[in-house]
Amino acid sequence: MPAYLKTLPAALLLWGLAVSGQALAAETLPEITVERIGTEHHDLRLERIAGGLEHPWALAQLPDGSFLVSERPGRLAHVSEAGDVTHLDGVPRVSANGQGGLLDVALHPDYGQEGGEEDWLYFTWSKAGSGGTATALSRARLEGDALVSVEELFVQDRFSAPGRHYGSRLAWLPDGTLMMSIGDRGRQPPRAQDRGDHAGSVLRLTDRGGVPNDNPFVNDDGALNALFSSGNRNIQGMTVTADGRTWATEHGPLGGDELNLIEGGKNYGWPEVSLGVDYSTRRPIGADSLPGMRDAQYIFEGRFAPSGLAEVASGQFPRWEGNLLAGGLRSQRLKRLVLEGDAVVDSEVILDGEIGRIRDVRQGRDGALYLLNDAPRGSLFRMVPAN
Repeated sequence: MPAYLKTLPAALLLWGLAVSGQALAAETLPEITVERIGTEHHDLRLERIAGGLEHPWALAQLPDGSFLVSERPGRLAHVSEAGDVTHLDGVPRVSANGQGGLLDVALHPDYGQEGGEEDWLYFTWSKAGSGGTATALSRARLEGDALVSVEELFVQDRFSAPGRHYGSRLAWLPDGTLMMSIGDRGRQPPRAQDRGDHAGSVLRLTDRGGVPNDNPFVNDDGALNALFSSGNRNIQGMTVTADGRTWATEHGPLGGDELNLIEGGKNYGWPEVSLGVDYSTRRPIGADSLPGMRDAQYIFEGRFAPSGLAEVASGQFPRWEGNLLAGGLRSQRLKRLVLEGDAVVDSEVILDGEIGRIRDVRQGRDGALYLLNDAPRGSLFRMVPAN
């Protein structure tokens, strides 16, 4: 066993729970989890910032350096730079059954500018209604230890069971519109090929939840206006890169997990095209490729189970500039993907089990890389170059 792994078991025993209005003291957790991880271009240092987070799902760094972390059961944690955790009041009541709950979190692109007019926090969540649940988008302002002025901006068109495949990632385009993924909801027959259904798609919305008038299907009577792409099974990683392109990682069934370049009006094939197999029969699902359907840019090996995706655009990691970092749940891996144009030309495994199931990957305002692990008592980690 590598020496750095020997530090992990003791660290995992030191946990605490935080409740609204109370903070988990940062000093109860060890500062350093892994002193040095060697990679092809950079040696890394992995630090635990905070623990005691219940199935953390997404994170966003505020202008003051602190963090907002969503927890799937329906709590939103405010984590200080020192690692103190406070849970915020005012979060809508989510349906936290199955894979549902409080999901992605993102700040308005103009958050923190003078005047504070756009100091809005956006979040997705599973909402209960007649017939089951649906993926919803809301926004709110942060005031002290509470969310205020909470507004529900968008709810997918159909409430349904079962409680899985909600998506749900958010990413801002350079024009100020918002990309939002919705999973196919795991139904039979699959819904991702029905353009009259939000399930199994990426949506493009205004910052107030409306439909931009240049969306690809606004003049198509057979499609919902909010749709940007279709044929997506369950996107849980999405990022807009410096060149304005939208990349997404998507769960296949059993294998066939994908990296896709999301473009307006394109059909990404699910379930007519898939390189995964059926869970029960182990038989292939659909064709490898079909005319009129967009092939994946990259297929992850084995059962990667992707969640969380970030572009590296930081002077702290100069040899990784423009690379993508993809987190994996079942695989417990963090993978670096090297792009040349639309193609993945190289890859490297950066983490392999050190922190367990990786739920989210972000680059912070400070240039460091931040990770969440999906666990009943999960943690927020920082990754920086080793000294």
